Amino acid sequence: MVNRELIVLFLVFSLGGCFSVGNKEGQKQNVIGERDVEYYSKKILTSLEVPPDLTKPSTKNSLKLSQYVSNFQEDLVNFPKKDSSIKKVSNILKIPTNIKVIKSNSLRWLVVDKEPDVVWELAKSFFQFHGFVIKKASKKTGIMETNFLESHPEISNKSLGFIRSMFRKVTKIKYTLPVADKYRLRIEPIDDNKSEVYLSLSSMKEVLTNKGGDDENTIWQAQSKDPILETEMLYRLMIFLGSDHVLAKKKIIAAREQQRLTVAVAKGVGGYAKLVFPLTQYETWSSVSWALDQIGADIEDKDIKEGSFYINFAKEEDKSILSRLFSKSVIIESFQIIVRQVDSNITEVYFNDLSEENKQTIIDFSYQFLGDIAKQF
Repeated sequence: MVNRELIVLFLVFSLGGCFSVGNKEGQKQNVIGERDVEYYSKKILTSLEVPPDLTKPSTKNSLKLSQYVSNFQEDLVNFPKKDSSIKKVSNILKIPTNIKVIKSNSLRWLVVDKEPDVVWELAKSFFQFHGFVIKKASKKTGIMETNFLESHPEISNKSLGFIRSMFRKVTKIKYTLPVADKYRLRIEPIDDNKSEVYLSLSSMKEVLTNKGGDDENTIWQAQSKDPILETEMLYRLMIFLGSDHVLAKKKIIAAREQQRLTVAVAKGVGGYAKLVFPLTQYETWSSVSWALDQIGADIEDKDIKEGSFYINFAKEEDKSILSRLFSKSVIIESFQIIVRQVDSNITEVYFNDLSEENKQTIIDFSYQFLGDIAKQF
């Protein structure tokens, strides 16, 4: 009888953990190469909400991992601890690659001793190896994006508390929180046939909604970035590209820097917003490129010599009230971001409305968009 009461008590505490435990810090492990992450390549995400400027990802295409990797479960890709999968990949590549990790302000990127085309193909294989589908890819801009895959990061014993952690040891139950991740990779060619590689993470979390009464539903909403997971994947990418795993860890740790960059939002020509960077033009170009990665901007084209980005954004088409009741039509428009150095260490970033209609809605949007860029620093 006593044993039965204890079991019920443990169950109550464990179920309570499923709803109340959400300490984000508890999900993270600070040791590079030791984090255990599971992505489910056939998990279909419904009601996936994404920010307005992003294209809603398709959830119909699931990856047949057997096309790329042998001896793997078809519906589950596991990143084992202690680099076991990474070492297998590095054995395939054989040839060591010199890779540097550079960090400036909020930016961290790789300088790889390989040509951009080689890095491009290896990066595609890297994401496919881990169960992702490449949803968008443009060699013209050097950008590739994956689909969203669901993972279930396990909550640490520290966050669970003593009773629930003891119960987990006895029952082997895992406490997890539903999260979906996607990655964006940008490759920039540099001198001596080398490449700069930038990796950024976007995450969604599943939340419970109440439609009224007893009806409940779950939807996916954007959540703040997990920088430790992003660093972990950057480390794994370094190994895939041919770096030694011990050197890769040392380089990532040594590259940590806490300097902050202050970016001002100001009023520009025609009332449109502009940004002011305390950097040279090339440094600003790199910073803006990184910020566009972080916000998931749809870059149609870019020209480093001209100092410009051409960016697409989606908006609902202006229609009559009657037609809005029956259909929703989204149109794609474009605008230009121009980077110009105005002093020795002062560079300004301008918003150029390509329609030249000077609508107040677009002027307001320029402050929203450039403001989002400034928030990344």
